Amino acid sequence: MNELLHIVKGELAPEGVLRAAINFGNPVLAQPGHDGSPHGVSVSLAKELASELQVELELISFDAAGKVFAAMQDGVWSIAFLAIEPVRAEQIDFSEPYVIIEGTYLVKDDSPYTHCDHLDNDGIRIAVGQGAAYDLYLSRTLQKATLERASTSSGAVDLFISDALDAAAGVRQPLELFAASNTGYRVLEGGFTAIRQAMAVPKQHKQAAAYIQTFLSKRLESGFIRGALLATGQTDVSAPR
Repeated sequence: MNELLHIVKGELAPEGVLRAAINFGNPVLAQPGHDGSPHGVSVSLAKELASELQVELELISFDAAGKVFAAMQDGVWSIAFLAIEPVRAEQIDFSEPYVIIEGTYLVKDDSPYTHCDHLDNDGIRIAVGQGAAYDLYLSRTLQKATLERASTSSGAVDLFISDALDAAAGVRQPLELFAASNTGYRVLEGGFTAIRQAMAVPKQHKQAAAYIQTFLSKRLESGFIRGALLATGQTDVSAPR
């Protein structure tokens, strides 16, 4: 085990510091505290991994998943928390998912649409955060509706409102929170995809990828992840086990 830890440290923290990308764009996984410091299940996992590897931890914050993925090219981070997507999997090795989140739509109260399946029609315009998991998914699967992209997922809601689009795509929980806090909006029934959130490392780090899978599996089995979700108020999110 000591030899394996040495190899994994060399891949993920060669200078003794684990650099973890934290995406504030998905509030289910990470939220800024009162002082701006990151909290959430992804932060808890990063801290737990750094402790197990016996290295320092540096949390690097982003406001969108697309920006996390782009930053990998510059070697900004060595571990990230991203949704599993085929486009990303060309350059990233993913663990099994540790959280499963529903992707759905926000619409106006007077919208004629009641279910996610109704929106893929000619003339429908949907706001989405560029590079988010649901942007990548909808880009592959929509046949008739068109996507209008904002730089972040929260910006997609602003774009939906400012440009009078038909819907905004996103994670169910923050969309429902917006609808509850702003009159005139509702979230559609059903979901267009299940977003599988996982731990991610660059593909060249094969030993680290295998280690991360074992590390995550143990935290799922022990209830660590469910506890971290509950501790930050994420009571309606499902962990795979």
